[in-house]
Formats: sequence, C-alpha cells, structure tokens
Amino acid sequence: MTENSYSYEELFTKKIVKAGRWTLLGAIPLCFIPAIYLWVKYGAIPSVQVILKGWFMIASIYGVEYFMTPLSYFPILGVSGTYMAFLSGNIANMKVPCAVVTQDVLDTKPGSHEAELVGTLGMVGSTIMNMIILTIAAIAGNKLISYFPPSIIKSFDYVLPAIFGALFSLFAVKYPKYGMFAIIVSGFIVLVLGMLPTWLIVPMCSFSSIGFAIFSSKKEMQKQQ
Repeated sequence: MTENSYSYEELFTKKIVKAGRWTLLGAIPLCFIPAIYLWVKYGAIPSVQVILKGWFMIASIYGVEYFMTPLSYFPILGVSGTYMAFLSGNIANMKVPCAVVTQDVLDTKPGSHEAELVGTLGMVGSTIMNMIILTIAAIAGNKLISYFPPSIIKSFDYVLPAIFGALFSLFAVKYPKYGMFAIIVSGFIVLVLGMLPTWLIVPMCSFSSIGFAIFSSKKEMQKQQ
C-alpha cells in the first residue's frame, strides 16, 4: 500500500466507515416511527401473520436488489458515497447520475480516490437539492400536477429508463467494447431466452458484463507485460 493510499484510508475512509455505520444503524429504528405512531395514537397494528406476509412479498420482489445494488454501484459511489446513498435514498435515479456526471466533468479515473471524493460531493449537492424539491413537491405537488395534461403525467414513467440510458451511453462512449458486450448480452437474454423476471435479468446482465470487463482488462495487462 502506498503512503498516499495509507493516508487516505486513515484520514478519510476509516472515519467514514465509523460514521456511516452508526448513522445507518440509527436510521433503522427511525423508520418504524410512523408505524409506532399509528399504533399508539390510533391502535392500528396488523397481525404478525400479515406483517410476515407483506415482508415475504416485498423480499420476493426486491430481495435481489439487496445484493445487486451495492455490488453494481460501489465502483461508482465508493465507500463514502455508498453510505450516503443508502441513507438518503434515490440511488438509481439521482445519486448515481450525479456522481457519474461529476466524475466525468472533472475527468477523474473510475474507482480512484479522486473519483470517490468528487462523486460524494456531487451527491451532497443532489441530496440538498432533493430535500428542497421534495419539500416544495410535498406542499404544492398535487396542485401543480393537476395543471399537467395527461401526456405529461404519462411521460413520467419514462424518466428512470431515460436516466439509465443516458448513463449507459456515457460509459459506452468511453468503453465501447464493454458497452457493445452489454447490449449483446441483454438483447440475447430478453429477445432470445424470452421474458425472464427482472430479478434474474439484472444479475445476469450485470455479472456477465463485470466478468467480461475483468477478463478483458487482465488480458490487456498481460499483453502490455
């Protein structure tokens, strides 16, 4: 480990891990406050059977994201960004895009300490703006939406795919070989194998692309040696 890496780990990463661990652990009980309030104030509490049934339904749909999201986004977010993103939420539609754009504008090397720092700062700005926008939306959102025509409201369904498409294009331009491989794999899975469930498509596309990138990088390094 180089001296700079050691200093970075000691001065930044270890403190981030300590703070991030306690803030995330502290946020867990806070998530139950609305349910506890409804229970104490109105006596509204479901049975254990209903709670477990709801939990299993959610786990069956989003359980794979518990593993896939940290693995997929960690190379972009880094340690500090991962803690911040999972605490504040809106990872895919806000935190990751802001981190990627910030890293691209400042031309930092993916996976480096510099990329982690500037990506984290980008997410800090997005978190502050998110709080401001959400506050305005919570107060006046319904009133504003009532003025939108149905075509505009329907277009909101395509916001997240558009964001992911833009992010993919950003990386594909820089690394066309990896981008082409990801397109071929995803196209084969969806068009040839048929409509598989999302929880299966995402890991297949992600891990195959990651494996191809690692294999190609090692092969290029061997050629250079």
